[in-house]
Amino acid sequence: MLESFINEGMKTDVVIIIPARYASSRFEGKPLAPLVGATGVAKSLIERSWNTAMMVDGISGVYVATDDDRIADAARAFGANVIMTSSGCKNGTERVAEAVKSLDSVPDIVVNLQGDAPLTPPWFLTALIDELRDDPSVQMATPVLRCDGQTLQNFRDDRKNGRVGGTTAIFDASHDALYFSKEVIPYTNDDYEPEQETPVFHHVGVYAYRQAALQAYIDWNVGTFETLEGLEQLRFLENGKPVRCVTVEAPGRVFWELNNPVDVARIESVLLREGWE
Repeated sequence: MLESFINEGMKTDVVIIIPARYASSRFEGKPLAPLVGATGVAKSLIERSWNTAMMVDGISGVYVATDDDRIADAARAFGANVIMTSSGCKNGTERVAEAVKSLDSVPDIVVNLQGDAPLTPPWFLTALIDELRDDPSVQMATPVLRCDGQTLQNFRDDRKNGRVGGTTAIFDASHDALYFSKEVIPYTNDDYEPEQETPVFHHVGVYAYRQAALQAYIDWNVGTFETLEGLEQLRFLENGKPVRCVTVEAPGRVFWELNNPVDVARIESVLLREGWE
């Protein structure tokens, strides 16, 4: 089905959709979790994700997609555009695909900014958009960030303590994904200095899709690896469709996702150190 997408050409109409759900086995109500910044002001996770999206240039619109009135009310309170979706969406990609159908016009590129990475720099999103604009063969793209020794150790500590930390990715010479995992891949038992580069790449939970690829996704069955890992992007790989891994950089910045309650203190320490409001 996706073979017909290759000749779409470069597109310019881009929207960002932030899928958000209240229920979570690891952290219920996560989108509404308050995060205190350097000024001492607390902003919810969903608001900080919205702020990131609003810093991306050349976007036609930014929307929060949710099935929960609590999240919808909170989002509207800080000025967000909200699209209500059904409770049957299995993951963020399905929620984004459903939300797009409510828009007045069909965008050419859709960016899914998952609302659990408040430290995501806006240029990560721009890098994905540029990748799709520059290469018409790319149907879906996601950012990867090389881990330093400290980040890798954080991932190892989480796994040792039974927590799911960041997702890692391996990709081929063309930067098309081979696999994504909540385990640390590739395996390495080496010790690394905190600022030393490692062979491990952290997958950042942001996706950019061409519209047709996004709509094809919801017609595919949930696969074995998607079920085992709990990673929605694996549905593309299990259906033989490439996922372009776009290498991004954030020199001198710490990147951490909000996956568990323990991550709140980690993120707030970064907000304070780096002067985020």
